[in-house]
Amino acid sequence: MSELRFDGRVAIVTGAARGVGRVHAMTLAARGAKVVIMDPGGAVDGTGSSQGPGAEVAQEIKDAGGDAIASFESVTDEAGAARTVELALDTYGKLDVLLNNAGIADPELFENQTVEQFRRMCDVQYMGTVLMCKAAWPHLIKSGGRIVNTCSEGPLGIHGKLTTYGGAKGGVIGFTLCLAAEGVAHGVAVNGFSPRASTRLSSPEIMSKTYDVPAEFFVESMKAYPPELASPAAVYLAHESCHLNGVILVCGGGQVLRMAFAENDGFKSDSLTVEDIAANIDQIVDMTGAGFPGLGAAEKTVQANAEN
Repeated sequence: MSELRFDGRVAIVTGAARGVGRVHAMTLAARGAKVVIMDPGGAVDGTGSSQGPGAEVAQEIKDAGGDAIASFESVTDEAGAARTVELALDTYGKLDVLLNNAGIADPELFENQTVEQFRRMCDVQYMGTVLMCKAAWPHLIKSGGRIVNTCSEGPLGIHGKLTTYGGAKGGVIGFTLCLAAEGVAHGVAVNGFSPRASTRLSSPEIMSKTYDVPAEFFVESMKAYPPELASPAAVYLAHESCHLNGVILVCGGGQVLRMAFAENDGFKSDSLTVEDIAANIDQIVDMTGAGFPGLGAAEKTVQANAEN
């Protein structure tokens, strides 16, 4: 198969100064895309800022012969999101790809989390994704573009101190699937990407705090999950040849798989009672033969629109 190129395409990557976002940006640029590096250079928990990391990535791309420009705006700022999109348009004339990668980590037991911590997590993970999509949407409609939203397996209830993170990422998943349904009419594909990668947000110290396991336990195990083995799925979803829509791909450690919601046939009665549910609960929760709701036919529609 020939190399999937992004020549002539313009992409915004949020959270692109470090970790998986940096690899996204570097890979897109190496494959011909013009890239806007959007990153305010904050700490893992979202506090502080520094222009250094984003500027360094943009310069690294230029030094390698690519084309990139840095934006130091925050995804939590509606005006900043709009300014970043305008920067892409003013510099490169259009927008084809939005890859929402910005995120923070702040693991703690639910009883110890403050309401402010929940708000900050939602501001970055959920509202940051919404604000960027809102600013980019009309321009992606013009180009028949691609949106890739970084999701997570956290909302599946994986053991750990993830109520703030998993809750916010659950919102991103729902938003992604619903926006994908709307995107069909415009030929805009919206998909999700869930990385398994060793980054600042999954450092041994963060993982230790999340799972109450000594940090040393993660030093060796996380070496199998470099960002370079997670990013390919997001880059594929961003490509114009990808006709998936409303799909979430999990990728890391050399493995890629699909994560999806499923529904079974359950149990039905015209006179349903509490006792009926109790008597048939095994059938109700049995997921054997379950199917995917929603967007099965939509993928073909996006493909048809993209080809016209």
